[in-house]
Amino acid sequence: MKKILWFALLLTFNTIMAKEQEEIFIGKNHLELKSDLMTPEALWAMGRINAFVLSPDGKEAIYGVTYYSVSQNKSHSVLYSYDMTGKTSRQLTTDTKSENSPTYINNGKQVLYLSSKSGTSQLWCMNADGSDRKQITNSDNDIDDYLISPNEKKIIIIKQVDTNASIDKKYDDLPMAKGMVINDMNYKHWDHFVTTIPHPFLADFNTKGISTMKDILENEPYECPMLPFGGIEQLAWSPDSKTIAYTCRKKTGVKYASSTDSDIYLYDTQTCKTTNICKPVGYIAPETDDTQSYQHQKVNSQTTDCNVGYDTNPSFSPDGKYIAWLSMERDGYESDRNRLCIYTIATGEKKYVTESFQSGVDSYCWGNDSKALYFTGVWHGTAMVYSTNLGGKVKKLTDGTYDYNIISLAKDSKSLIVKRHSMSQADEVYMIDLKDNNVTQLTFENKYFYDKLTFGKVQERWIKTTDNKKELAWVIYPPHFNPNKKYPALLFCEGGPQSPVSQFWSYRWNFQIMAANGYIIIAPNRRGLPGFGMEWLEEISGDYAGQCMKDYLSAIDDLVKESYVDKDRLGCVGASFGGYSVYWLAGHHEKRFKAFIAHDGIFNVHQQWGETEEMWFPNWDLGGAPWKNSGNNAYSDSPHLSIDKWDTPILCIHGMKDYRILHSQGESAFVQARMHGIPAQLLLFPDENHWVLKPQNGILWQRTFFNWLDKWLK
Repeated sequence: MKKILWFALLLTFNTIMAKEQEEIFIGKNHLELKSDLMTPEALWAMGRINAFVLSPDGKEAIYGVTYYSVSQNKSHSVLYSYDMTGKTSRQLTTDTKSENSPTYINNGKQVLYLSSKSGTSQLWCMNADGSDRKQITNSDNDIDDYLISPNEKKIIIIKQVDTNASIDKKYDDLPMAKGMVINDMNYKHWDHFVTTIPHPFLADFNTKGISTMKDILENEPYECPMLPFGGIEQLAWSPDSKTIAYTCRKKTGVKYASSTDSDIYLYDTQTCKTTNICKPVGYIAPETDDTQSYQHQKVNSQTTDCNVGYDTNPSFSPDGKYIAWLSMERDGYESDRNRLCIYTIATGEKKYVTESFQSGVDSYCWGNDSKALYFTGVWHGTAMVYSTNLGGKVKKLTDGTYDYNIISLAKDSKSLIVKRHSMSQADEVYMIDLKDNNVTQLTFENKYFYDKLTFGKVQERWIKTTDNKKELAWVIYPPHFNPNKKYPALLFCEGGPQSPVSQFWSYRWNFQIMAANGYIIIAPNRRGLPGFGMEWLEEISGDYAGQCMKDYLSAIDDLVKESYVDKDRLGCVGASFGGYSVYWLAGHHEKRFKAFIAHDGIFNVHQQWGETEEMWFPNWDLGGAPWKNSGNNAYSDSPHLSIDKWDTPILCIHGMKDYRILHSQGESAFVQARMHGIPAQLLLFPDENHWVLKPQNGILWQRTFFNWLDKWLK
């Protein structure tokens, strides 16, 4: 009897402790720092700014910040109120459950937001000062996001709906069966099996609740927003609240996996009629062999009036006469240049207004006069703010060693609200005066850390390549750098393969924490990266093992000319295509490096073609199936074919929920290294995808990363 009583008391105690642990508020963290050098713990203690929304009169704003708790191994999002006049902020929400996605309503007197206080993510409302909170929706499942109409009478709700497009529905009499009967491709995507997809629902709205909810894509097996990265920016309301523009790739199975052809659709809220404004009436997509290469497919959208690449992120002009969106030209080419397309609603005419900017558009917004647009894009390793008119006249507005991202135009049209980050600072919110382009910082979320930490200098370095061109590289020096000392150095290999090495700030691949550990880092903008023209960008397609690898070696060879770099203590690190680069260089580096680290990289290219879930990627980049393109150097010179030349210690890291590049790639590299007598280590994350998102996993990643480098380079 005593044992039973003791067990009951212990169970009750554990339940209480678990509840208390769950309800601990996670907020701003003033971590006690032991030195002025960055640590993994300091990195994870920083707040991460997300939304920043101006009130209708422009005098106030609400913004969100996400904080992480290492001990609880989870995140928590809170909302702040910001006084635009006094440039001061105060915390608006204090609940232990996350609150995010704020929107002003009722002329700025109230705020809509999402909260999981009730156990699922639901729509809530509060006064602008944070008082009188009340739950508006009681949906059976989570609300992923929402978008209120300009007249505040309608609302779009994003929710998950069941789909059996690729995976059969389970038998009702076998509820515990875990097997899945799979009939087509797209049965898994990014990090999950596709049994549900997001759909936009249209509903009547007031602060007492929502009603008459209708699925805009009812009985259509297509996702909107598009996975895995699309959000509410892929939908937009017309100024008169009568029309919804939305982004959708209306394909399933093999066609979904093989094509990047998404379109912009207009949905009339009164007639429920849907119109595709990217394709002419009667357009029929050409049938293609699903294993065929899409490479070199070229369509001139201005003459054929047919958009066959990614079309995303629509936005109506303030006067309602135009719709803008981001448009890629070619089907199957995920890294094609994003152009800003302007569609005249009355005539159906399309114009591309960023043609003189030979790089992609990342973010944009309309000017209030409907005659100008503001956008950001990468050029020469930085993402600056530009303007364009409807005639395509582009003007650069900002300078400096930063990356900008546009949030919105201020209500008075005199300034832009933007986020800005660099290799030495995480995102903060700024205001750009459009009269003189003067930039003013608004938020200071991580000032506590910047005041106490010493960061290394970031310097651009132009390098001569083997084909006599110039390559931009960023060099990051250790804090308290002494040119009279010799330092170990790291070659950073970028992923993508066509993602820019601009002024990005990462909470994992963070250059300042690498520098704080005593390493000089060189991060080259090798062949295949945007911001240097289309020829430079596209030279990597079908040429993974070619000039881009020579560019990497040119960069490290140039750096070791400096007297303060120890050429006998060089490391090479990278993720995704950067991981592939590490695996390839391991067999071709001619004893330059003493340690390698590859995260989520392709080791066996032949294997990758049949494993990845997005087939348009190897169809374009690798030229299709290996038996059709065996001469492609990505296949003929796959890293696994040079394992006999490996001679250097290597750490392989992989997420087991990574369906873009399966963990079998990292495991194969590790096994082959060990079988060939190479010192090797394998770090597997059963609960992570192509990234590492959980705090304790993130710190384990950092510790393992630097333990490995220190072992072989120090």
